Amino acid sequence: MSTGLAAVLFVVSLAATLYAASVFAERLDHLGARLGLPEGLIGLLTAAGADAPELATAIVALVSGSSAVGFGVVVGSNVFNLAAMIGVSALLCGSVRVPRDALALEGGVAVAVTATMLLLAFGVLPAWGALVVALGVLVPYAAVAFRRELGGRRPSRQGSARGLLLIPPAVAVIVLGSVGMVHAGLKIGHAAGLSNALIGALVLAVVTSIPNAFTGVRLGLARRGSALISETFNSNTINFVGGLAVPALFVAVANRSRLEKADGIWLLATTIAAVALLAPRGGAGRWGGAALVASWIAFAIVQGAAR
Repeated sequence: MSTGLAAVLFVVSLAATLYAASVFAERLDHLGARLGLPEGLIGLLTAAGADAPELATAIVALVSGSSAVGFGVVVGSNVFNLAAMIGVSALLCGSVRVPRDALALEGGVAVAVTATMLLLAFGVLPAWGALVVALGVLVPYAAVAFRRELGGRRPSRQGSARGLLLIPPAVAVIVLGSVGMVHAGLKIGHAAGLSNALIGALVLAVVTSIPNAFTGVRLGLARRGSALISETFNSNTINFVGGLAVPALFVAVANRSRLEKADGIWLLATTIAAVALLAPRGGAGRWGGAALVASWIAFAIVQGAAR
């Protein structure tokens, strides 16, 4: 495949994947409203839809034998999500506020899962051990979230069930588009002299995170802080569990290089910082949002300089 043809394939695959992901996320959002789900759970459903390109791209890369690309997509996407969803929302809205009990639940789970995946990447935990620990955190989280938020909510009859029929073909397009993006992105990146790790951590991580960034900022502008935080942290958790822990049962997920370990530590530190910035009563203000955006910019500079 020539570089020109790879570029065309990349653009077409990207457009198809992002459009399918937007349809997927919209349908899931409508399903949440139809069932009368609370903000936190709607955020989880939206994360599942908007996260599909990142997750599918990471899995395709790992299965194809490009562990550096797959690991880079997961870590790079998660750092970018914190900056683009929470950071940009705070900059545009002035602040992102979330109830402290919701932040303690969502943030605590996010930090715990991130730390667990770092132990997997560092080789401290085997794949099955990391998955067991992650599920040990996520199962109680799901139980508490449903119990705390579903009380008193009534289903809505708004929306049509026919729209749900769009979900299966949207998933198929997302998977096929991700396959095209991985192969075309590698071809273009190699022609430009980029390493697999750099292609994953910056190029593929950013373009596949666009649906998440769009839906996250949309929630931020609507002042739906709980849904925004739920989508952001749950998106990162889905990336970790589905994009690293499960594939690690069958294939290698990281080369465990110094830079990969440093990237993982950077992500954990940024996640903890995001929770700390959201903790004050006024939430994360513009300075906090700028700090998260600056964190991703610094992350990108380090990737480029080190590789």
